[in-house]
Amino acid sequence: MENNYQLLDGFSIPKIGFGTYKLNGFEGTRRIEQALSVGYRLIDTAFNYENEGIVGQAIRNSSVPRDQLTITSKLPGRHHQYKEALTSIEESLTRLGLDYLDLYLIHWPNPLENHYVEAWQALIDAKKWGLVRSIGVCNFLPEHLQRLETETGVLPVINQIELHPSFNQLEQRDYHQEKGIITEAWSPLGRGGTIFSQPILQEIAKHHQKTVAQVVLRWELQLGVLPIPKASHIKRQQENLAVFDFSLTAEEMVQINQLSQQNGRINKQDPAVYQEF
Repeated sequence: MENNYQLLDGFSIPKIGFGTYKLNGFEGTRRIEQALSVGYRLIDTAFNYENEGIVGQAIRNSSVPRDQLTITSKLPGRHHQYKEALTSIEESLTRLGLDYLDLYLIHWPNPLENHYVEAWQALIDAKKWGLVRSIGVCNFLPEHLQRLETETGVLPVINQIELHPSFNQLEQRDYHQEKGIITEAWSPLGRGGTIFSQPILQEIAKHHQKTVAQVVLRWELQLGVLPIPKASHIKRQQENLAVFDFSLTAEEMVQINQLSQQNGRINKQDPAVYQEF
């Protein structure tokens, strides 16, 4: 299995990344440096995580060349208006200490405010001006994606959505595949919920002599999904990357997919109504 996905815009991106949500302060810097040292090359942050500064510091402290890194940040809901969106991108770049972002995403559509098309136009222009290499979204439903395409002619290269065995997002993934959009998974391990105690996952893990987390991440890769797990301990960071040396059978894939539930979202954050600021 290749270790990169090809994006619609021609760029490639690692098939697994490192999430930084709730990694803050000097300790957060150390954890991110550690992740870079064990081999992660895609680092995911956001304006609203309030940790872009420490992500930037970790990058500077690392010996990994900038051109080998894929750095992602995200636009908060309160800055969807065009000028505010551009200013937010500039703020993110300054906090990170970077000349450009590899990937910039709209964090949530916030459809009740209904400024997400305006925000998307700002991202299109930021890409045109070299501030951002690739542009995408998070938590956009097919109806939101369709509107972006209809009104701007530009599709996101990535949609980062909640995805884990309890909520496998089959219909959303099918739509992405039809449009050539890469599905990226936040909370790919379900934030340590009931997933790890699922007997079927434990059985599959035992069969492959892998951890449950490794089985779940491998399942996501075989679905064509890009997971961005977060882990603080170096052993967990290493394990989460060690998922390219085994494969799940078709039967095992079906068994894991059968764990999905219609109401399987962790915090019931439905993009049709959820407001992020």
